Amino acid sequence: MASTRKPTYRAGAEPRPADAARPAGADGVISAQRSIEPDVKQAPASRPSAAASTQRAKSPQGATSPRDATSPQNAKASDNVIVFPEPKGRRKRRLVVWTLSIITAVVAALIAGAVFSPVLAVKTITVDGTTLLTPEAVQKALSGLEGKPLPQVSEQEINELLKPLVQVRSATMEARPPSELLVHVNERVPVALLKQGDSYVMVDVDGVQLGVTKDQSAVALPLIDAGAGATNTELFKAIAAVLDTLPADVLARMSTASAASADAVELKLLDGKTVVWGNAEDRELKAKALEALLKMPVDPKVPVSVYDVSVPRHPFTK
Repeated sequence: MASTRKPTYRAGAEPRPADAARPAGADGVISAQRSIEPDVKQAPASRPSAAASTQRAKSPQGATSPRDATSPQNAKASDNVIVFPEPKGRRKRRLVVWTLSIITAVVAALIAGAVFSPVLAVKTITVDGTTLLTPEAVQKALSGLEGKPLPQVSEQEINELLKPLVQVRSATMEARPPSELLVHVNERVPVALLKQGDSYVMVDVDGVQLGVTKDQSAVALPLIDAGAGATNTELFKAIAAVLDTLPADVLARMSTASAASADAVELKLLDGKTVVWGNAEDRELKAKALEALLKMPVDPKVPVSVYDVSVPRHPFTK
């Protein structure tokens, strides 16, 4: 009995070679084969797949593969990168830093040149303020500074060099470029004489011996009737403190100074009059009171032999 199924054909389907070769009606059945093709055809090798396109779209902006980086299109795009200008504030700060660095370097070079330059070497040493000493004696003591640059000379060094000169209490300096050094000497002030054998030794308030003289009248200073070795006693310190307070013109009128104790200092004037001083308290006020009493006009009818300033707010004469 013949089959009643109708063969179905799909357009474009080619009969298999085996079927074509088989003679029709060999087994009395005509059959057909349907070819099922995939829904998505294989993409050509030259066209990028959808997944690759999606991956490229999701990649960061500007990221390219090594092959794409060398392409002319990407090279052209890299030439069109926008460069933003540097902020003005940052550029200004950098300019200020560079300017300050240059100025600092120049100033440091100038200072170094001044400190070590032989152009500013000491050639002349000028001295003032000397009375007990001669300027030549001070210049001789400072001769080691000659040839040394002025910026390298210090007051400490000057005072160290002048230590052997006991008459110098301290010294200050003044540099006068290019080569002059001016030294201001602050000498110790003698306040009394101490008898030592046939000579008289000048001493200051600290008992430092400042010089020797053979003639007492050549020095307008009072004589302390004690030996030269009495400078460390309490009596000497009390007397010397009083004499150091007196003005120069009043001190020059004193003949001797003595003390029975530290609270009983007594002075003698050149005209033989006596000054009762008392202790060392209120020295400045007592000195002003004595100066005022000595300036009072002399009344021949009321001779004065004693000036008492032991109570400085109530001085009197008798």
